[in-house]
Amino acid sequence: MAFTFTDANVSEIIESGKPVMIDFWATWCGPCVGMAPTIDELANEYDGKVVIGKYNVEEESEMSSQYRITTLPTILFFKNGKKADIRLTGSQTKANLKAAIEKLLEL
Repeated sequence: MAFTFTDANVSEIIESGKPVMIDFWATWCGPCVGMAPTIDELANEYDGKVVIGKYNVEEESEMSSQYRITTLPTILFFKNGKKADIRLTGSQTKANLKAAIEKLLEL
């Protein structure tokens, strides 16, 4: 199951240095809802290796403002406490997401 990121916990998770994948989503976003099962599958597959979770832009706003999230879904990646140069927007296949996660792990 994907982790739930909030404005209260996201900085602590990123600053832990672990690899992190954050899916910015909203309940009214069809592609976001469609990708949810895939995000959950990846969270299970990479459990212990990557913190994979979702950030609901309807309930939280600080991080989406900080990273200028204007398109949903948007997926950001972090490692060693810093944002990686990997950013995915729009609906993604599981293969695309896995490729991005593997790239993150190689950084």
